Amino acid sequence: MTTAHPPSLSSRATRSAAASAVLAAAALGLAGCSSVGVGVGIPVGPFSIGVGVGSGGVNAGVSTGVGPVGVGVGVNQRGQVSAGAGVGVSTGIGNSNARVGVGVGTSTVIHDPHDRN
Repeated sequence: MTTAHPPSLSSRATRSAAASAVLAAAALGLAGCSSVGVGVGIPVGPFSIGVGVGSGGVNAGVSTGVGPVGVGVGVNQRGQVSAGAGVGVSTGIGNSNARVGVGVGTSTVIHDPHDRN
């Protein structure tokens, strides 16, 4: 007989790391190339809501992940919507569920309000 166990803090932390990596990748990968960035995510159930920042600017979005790998969607300060995937690591902030992470990933713009095509 197999007993189901709730997700451990370490799996939530890993998921948050991946989610932070995706937010950072989305912020940086607006030109469609792989990049390195920094993100902050707050776990909310199986998702992370957060902010990434890097050479592409600031990006806010929602992401999720399994292990160190994550996927997500974000929007930057110019209104461009991007989807991305990445890997990363993170660390907790004090005694909260918030995490600070660093990741590597790639993303692409899926909507640009300034592109008439």
